[in-house]
Amino acid sequence: MFKKLWVCSALLCTGLSFAQQTKIESLDSVVLIDSKFELKRENSGKVVTKISAKDLEKSAGLTIPDLINKVSGIEINGTRSTDGQNLGYYVRGGRNRQVLILVDGVQLSDPSSIANDFDLRLLPLDQVASIEIVKGASSTLYGSGAATAVINITTKTPKDKKISLQLQSTLGTNQSQNNQDYDIAQFDNSVGVSGKLSKFDYQVNFSNRYSENMSSINSEDETVQFEDDPFSKYNVYARLGYKISDQLKFYFYGNYDKFNADYDDSFMYADANNELESRQVRTGSHWVATYKNGSFIFSDSYTESKREIFSDYPSKYDSKVYAFDACNKYVFNDKFHTVLGVNGVFSSFNSYSIPFGESNFEQTVSEDVADFDIVDPYVNVVYISGTGLNVNAGTRLNIHSEYGSNLVYSLNPSYSFKLGANSLKALTSYSTAYITPSLYQLFDSSYGNTELDPEESSTFEIGLELNTKAFNMNYSLVYFNRNTKNFIDFVTVDPENYISEYQNIGEEFNASGLEFEFSLDPIENLSLTGNYTYTKAEERFALRIPEHKINLKAGYQISDKSYTSLSYQFNDDRTDNFYNNETFANETVVLESYGILDFYYSQQVSDHLKVFAGVDNIFNTEFQELYRYTTRGRNARLGIALNF
Repeated sequence: MFKKLWVCSALLCTGLSFAQQTKIESLDSVVLIDSKFELKRENSGKVVTKISAKDLEKSAGLTIPDLINKVSGIEINGTRSTDGQNLGYYVRGGRNRQVLILVDGVQLSDPSSIANDFDLRLLPLDQVASIEIVKGASSTLYGSGAATAVINITTKTPKDKKISLQLQSTLGTNQSQNNQDYDIAQFDNSVGVSGKLSKFDYQVNFSNRYSENMSSINSEDETVQFEDDPFSKYNVYARLGYKISDQLKFYFYGNYDKFNADYDDSFMYADANNELESRQVRTGSHWVATYKNGSFIFSDSYTESKREIFSDYPSKYDSKVYAFDACNKYVFNDKFHTVLGVNGVFSSFNSYSIPFGESNFEQTVSEDVADFDIVDPYVNVVYISGTGLNVNAGTRLNIHSEYGSNLVYSLNPSYSFKLGANSLKALTSYSTAYITPSLYQLFDSSYGNTELDPEESSTFEIGLELNTKAFNMNYSLVYFNRNTKNFIDFVTVDPENYISEYQNIGEEFNASGLEFEFSLDPIENLSLTGNYTYTKAEERFALRIPEHKINLKAGYQISDKSYTSLSYQFNDDRTDNFYNNETFANETVVLESYGILDFYYSQQVSDHLKVFAGVDNIFNTEFQELYRYTTRGRNARLGIALNF
């Protein structure tokens, strides 16, 4: 595999761009993720969502999945359960493998996981500067896996002084609806040091999170209390950069992320002393070279992940993945912009288990077999007419070591109208996506199927976006329809002998829906934001996806130093499946709808000190995210942030 990396690195010397994220608050602000260009929002053909640095400052004590779960079209299942709960990424009726996670522009994944996805539980919020999200098929710019959404997480950069210190600590409760004892059971701490010395810049961050006092599964017998399932996480991040000149700069970075999560028996819905330990070491670099009318940027990441499961059926997994993105951005004039790039991903994994009746681990999957490479050249062109018409179009050739070549493309025209002081944008797009099976789905010793075909999908979008000066109002409405072929599903092929495997589903299926977003400032210092999502997925694929979902938020700037907000989320009825131990069959259950109200307050005490507090699920609403799994009731948190 690594011999191929040297070849690819040599090819990259031909030159190729990536850029940083910016604001999206109005049609005059700037977006990046949908084209890899810094474009005014009115010239972008997508409705792009950004969680800005200011939003993050007002979300202390929460997690990255908590915040993403409030975006239209997205359901992150598991965010209101225990900290160790596995997360489901349901975007526009899709699944985890159809969502691509980027950190500073480079895709992250775990080849040993079922969906080849990245576990957002590993990343701490305190290292994040902003999060930008574009929905719909984006395989043209970002490759395999970008079928329903791309989530680009930008990390913080060093402060512009010799030394800067940031500390944050949060204490809170961690309790279910039936255990409202208000014991301190959740702890979040972080410390960061950064600065610039001449042409060097540096940054070091450490954070940890610990929670207890909740069991992952609910006991049906109120007289029986299941044991707590604690969660602990540690993160270390270091970065060192150097500015050679105004035209050339680079930095290297390294991460160590680890979490331990206890969990119960999901097969028998019984208390158990199971534990998952997940560790990840990630290193990489980022190089920027600018020249007249253009720039060349190279970003890469090498990740080693290890997961170990301690249970009655212990297993171990380790994986390696190297990913790079290199592209050349060139501006011909104020009308034409182009990106020419190459993206590569090289993955492998091993797995180990203990055979029945034995006591030692034996290897079940070897990286000598479970290994594939992807190298994708791509091109993207943006045309800005200056009279309202804008076109964003591109294509990518996916070159896979197992599946050969496949072409994906996108076409995204839009038209902006000036209505006096207001602006209206009409947009539409048609794009294709291509998802190859994960190494786990191909080679796992129990469920793998080497005969799997890649999954293909196409997405059509049409929508409007309105920006008015009155009350600083912004509205958007988007309709989407996605068609999927060769969908990969987990299929029971022999119920009597409990034999299952991953298979392609013969029939095509569609997921469609509407996404409405708004924001306005009706009076001075008061901001109102919200979104509504309607998702219609075919019954077989609608598991845990709410047909209707609403997010509302009212924020009030009491003074220059005081801020408060109320947030509400409604989730419609959802279906879930569970294995009935009495009938020995899978059954479907309907999880009732629910609404949750949260409160937040912050006070800037001095230039260096801020205190904040929050109450989640104010009315202690009972609900389920997954059948029989515990969810959080009313919880409170209190924290401080110090900056020097």
